[in-house]
Amino acid sequence: MNSINHPVDQALKTRRSVRAFLPKDVPDELVLHLLELAARAPSGTNTQPWQVHVLKGEALAQLVQRAQACFNDPQAMAAQPAPYDYYPKKWVSPYLDRRRKVGFDLYALLGIGKADKEAMHRQHARNYCFFDAPVGLFFTIDNMLSQGSWLDYGMFLQSLMIAARGHGLDTCPQAAWLSLQGVVADFLGLEDSKALVCGMALGYADEAAIENRLVTERVPASEFARFVPARAGA
Repeated sequence: MNSINHPVDQALKTRRSVRAFLPKDVPDELVLHLLELAARAPSGTNTQPWQVHVLKGEALAQLVQRAQACFNDPQAMAAQPAPYDYYPKKWVSPYLDRRRKVGFDLYALLGIGKADKEAMHRQHARNYCFFDAPVGLFFTIDNMLSQGSWLDYGMFLQSLMIAARGHGLDTCPQAAWLSLQGVVADFLGLEDSKALVCGMALGYADEAAIENRLVTERVPASEFARFVPARAGA
């Protein structure tokens, strides 16, 4: 099947987690347009559980300043509320192997050695400036909603990232912000009934940045998909 020039295929294949952005503005109208497109994502009984907080300009700079101060203060970090279990409590293969590989590959590009804790800390801190993206997004959900709504949220996030690619922008979905959810909740003025799902950087990729050369591997569909045969006597 030849799909090289199919725009949806291209958007899906070129979506990646970008970790360095250009200081190029993304107009408010374009951000809203992308969110309108993403909101076409399906949700059970059309509940549409997503709530989006958009930060740009001075508001973004203020949040980043608070986040960086907290991240560099061990006591402040220890006081942050515990996040939901995004990752498993116990890692096993093949998930542990894949996790390690993406980390090792990124640090290899950046020239960060396995024992260089200071450099690792600096790189991790890049999460908390949205990798210099001009737009920072936070996604929240009502606490009373259940697992199905969180699954719906994933479809919304993917739709947003693909819509961004279709308009020449890049993104980085960030679970790292869960570690600073107290800072985020305070800055956004979130009620206790709201839960932070994740953050996301949005903007134009800095193609000269070496970290943006990272392309993560994917298991081919032939390895994780199974065509189920008809059952005899059914």
